[in-house]
Amino acid sequence: MTFFIYTWFMKAIVLEAADKPVAYKDVDTPIPQPGEVLVKIKAAALNRRDYWITVGQYGGIKYPTILGSDGAGIVTAVGSDEDKHWLNKEVIINPSSGWGDDPNFQAAGTFKILGLPEDGTLAEYVKVEAQQVYPKPAHLNWEQAAAIPLAALTTYRALFTKGKAAKGNKVLITGVGGGTGAWALQLAVAAGCRVFVTSGSGDKLDRARHLGAAAGVNYKAQDWAEQLQQLSGGFDVIVDSALGDGFVKLIELAKPGGRIVIFGGTAGNIPAVNGRKFFYRQLQLLGTMMGTPDDFKAMLDLVNEHKIIPVIDEVFPLVNAGKAIQKMENSSQFGKIVISI
Repeated sequence: MTFFIYTWFMKAIVLEAADKPVAYKDVDTPIPQPGEVLVKIKAAALNRRDYWITVGQYGGIKYPTILGSDGAGIVTAVGSDEDKHWLNKEVIINPSSGWGDDPNFQAAGTFKILGLPEDGTLAEYVKVEAQQVYPKPAHLNWEQAAAIPLAALTTYRALFTKGKAAKGNKVLITGVGGGTGAWALQLAVAAGCRVFVTSGSGDKLDRARHLGAAAGVNYKAQDWAEQLQQLSGGFDVIVDSALGDGFVKLIELAKPGGRIVIFGGTAGNIPAVNGRKFFYRQLQLLGTMMGTPDDFKAMLDLVNEHKIIPVIDEVFPLVNAGKAIQKMENSSQFGKIVISI
């Protein structure tokens, strides 16, 4: 049985075609089916994937699609009696579902992310599986809560599930300015790691130090890797979402037994590397993507325990979500871009 007052239409940000800008328009309000809940979105947030989808550089794009993976709001309807306890609860949404039984990798064919292929959170309402909602951290407002899900989940898994980062470890975060970079910094600092960062902006490096980074280096400098080596003596864990030519130097910066974790490739492919260094020095190269429900819960526990407040760059109203997405083109933001609904 569905418990809610039905609204015929809602406003949403819809990607209608490859050659069209996103549209702010009326669409049908979704109706939750058994095992699903309907969330009235109070705030959403953008991720780099939203930008890549709008410019046609993402796999499996379909039209029309309501964009957005991150969201926080209030459950206003449920699709079955067993989920009635969620009614009127303040929640944040795990953007992924269908991970599968093996915690080491997501299952092909069942794993999905909001905003593509499923309709996403840049809308007044979104329906999700009941198991995707979690209580909103009480110390955060709506905009801050919406800034958590995808980036914090991805970086938590990269740091701790894959990278095995622990208190006292030296951690390098490359490209600290974006949402994932800022989250990786905050989570690693909260866990007691000594964190170093890179950025192409001096202002972003200053802001990273304010958030607890031990030091930062501008990757535009020819000797950026040498500077980091001198400052740190090498790293136990390196988290990288760029790849590209600079990846070769990350191998040199990893301490014996170090872990290099990757979850993006904005700078291109990895060039030819000397693979012997990996087995000589017992290095590990680990790929990761999103995270399991257990990763999401553990991430939220860390956020709640340390009362972490996400870094927000700017807040836009839903009607201006297209402008917010365009801002991501030149990577000028520090932290998350949030959409207030």
